[in-house]
Amino acid sequence: MISFLLIAGGLVILYFGAEILVKGSVAMAEHLGINSLAIGLTVVAFGTSAPELTVSAYSAMKDAGDIAVANVVGSNIFNIAFILGLSAIICPVNISISLIKKDIPAMLIFTTLAIYFLSNRFLSRLEGCLLLTLAIIYTIYTLRQSRLQTKPDPTPTSKPKKMYYSGGYVLSGLILLAIGSKMLITGSIDLAQSLGISQTLIGLTIVSAGTSLPELATSVIAAWKRQPDIAVGNIIGSNIFNILGILGISSILSPLRFPDLASQDLIMLALMSLLALPLMRSNFEFSRLEGSLMLTLYAFYLYLLWP
Repeated sequence: MISFLLIAGGLVILYFGAEILVKGSVAMAEHLGINSLAIGLTVVAFGTSAPELTVSAYSAMKDAGDIAVANVVGSNIFNIAFILGLSAIICPVNISISLIKKDIPAMLIFTTLAIYFLSNRFLSRLEGCLLLTLAIIYTIYTLRQSRLQTKPDPTPTSKPKKMYYSGGYVLSGLILLAIGSKMLITGSIDLAQSLGISQTLIGLTIVSAGTSLPELATSVIAAWKRQPDIAVGNIIGSNIFNILGILGISSILSPLRFPDLASQDLIMLALMSLLALPLMRSNFEFSRLEGSLMLTLYAFYLYLLWP
């Protein structure tokens, strides 16, 4: 009974946290002269990835490499296949040219590098340092390019919110997302363990889906409110941060060994990432049909994964 209450309460808090985060992020973008896509790729994406960072870093320090890595791999698959698919079904999402030219190719390159590092089922501190360095470079580059490309409106139609006000919204949203995720993950893991499910399977499904719920709530709310740059930028940015930042930090804390991670999981990660570019490039829109395709592929993956 307690597990179900935690799950239900976590979902409610996640909804309100995502609502507040989207409002604050849009206001912050206007105030700083940074476009909403850059905010989605950095502030929102990194914030919603906080649960993945917490789980993977804690797992690394406890020598639970299988959960640490499975959480990232499973979250990235869930982000693209389920969250992006569901967001498109709710409201077809317009895709920015910048995403097609820079950010999605960057995600593909970083994903390929990560799969190469993970193929021997061991991630060293040196590899982690390289991944974390790339995360820092990518973030600085994204924010700098946004400031250069965004021109301030000399005659604004409305007075921009004060910086502390929009920042307070973002911070409040992130706190609620963290609380909601913690409640949901705790309830989900307790429920899964009572059913006798393995740690690796929990990491690839229950934990990865649970830690991705901030991304789910944020992208779905953003799509519903016609904020496509935040909806899609959140997913692409989260996947990049998961690979570079979370795997980097976790392996620096403790080298990761994960012998139980199956090749099919890495193959699915590569497939989902590769499909993102051609699907989004078609008419620069992610349609309901394409969203349905991604959800179908995710359902097939779960069918292969679960015993």
